[in-house]
Amino acid sequence: MDLSSALPTFIVTLREGFEASLIVGIVLVCLKKLERTQLNSSVYKGIAAGILASVMVGFLLGGILQGVDNYQSPYTPVIKAILASLFGLIAIGMLSWMLIWMTQQGKSLKAEIEGEVSSALSQKNGSEKAIFLLIFIAVLREGFETVLFIIAKFQEGWKVQSLGAIAGLLTATLLGFLLFQLGVKINIRLFFQVMGVFLLLIVGGLVIGLLVHLDQSILLLSQIDPNFANWCIIPGDSCLMGSLVWDGSEILSDRQFPGIMLKALFGYRQTLYLGELIVYLLFLSIVGTLYFQSLSDRVSKSA
Repeated sequence: MDLSSALPTFIVTLREGFEASLIVGIVLVCLKKLERTQLNSSVYKGIAAGILASVMVGFLLGGILQGVDNYQSPYTPVIKAILASLFGLIAIGMLSWMLIWMTQQGKSLKAEIEGEVSSALSQKNGSEKAIFLLIFIAVLREGFETVLFIIAKFQEGWKVQSLGAIAGLLTATLLGFLLFQLGVKINIRLFFQVMGVFLLLIVGGLVIGLLVHLDQSILLLSQIDPNFANWCIIPGDSCLMGSLVWDGSEILSDRQFPGIMLKALFGYRQTLYLGELIVYLLFLSIVGTLYFQSLSDRVSKSA
């Protein structure tokens, strides 16, 4: 079993899980401060429901992919490649947005959550439901992003991806416990900055994977049905990505260490085409600029 492919899922789950742990911890602290600890049960119910809903979404999407695998048709490989491209695109969009949003909102996160808790407690008969929904939505949001990431990398194996997700979730829970229950000081800003850089590069790897699946779907379609042959703009191994600009199969293979680790973490490919390189660099420059700009804006505001 190649455990290297579990690393990206571990990092994504650790970051998203710790973000959820922060929200849960802040809510529990608020309830304790306001002497409303009888509502702690609503917090725990929200956590359980959010995790359960995320798992159900995972099973639903996984069932769709399994159904495609069992569908006997010449177009099955094309459908699988298109679905992989679609899930990858959604995961890229959501993770990129959350990366920038969390950086921008991080400084005011505590105040916003405390405001939502106060608003929930002001409701005479709906406090339990409001607290439950606050936690449920927070956990489901982070869980949904993780599920989408796992689905986008489904071809690397469900078992390994699940191990990475479980390890990341347990580590995030442990960090939350150390921070809120034992009072261990954790540099939260540094944690999210480091995780943010890793996440940026991991999502960049998803971009490469998306292009590979998209190119593969067009190539397979053109081979199955001659009517789609003109969709292959450039003849050869790649339909859409242009000429080959890197072939590291002899120098740095993505099937053995350290290339396999670089592929798992950052989407490295031993063969890289011009279109893939251009889109990858564009993604890193645009999203990376927005991310680091939000970091500098946050530092300047706190100075």
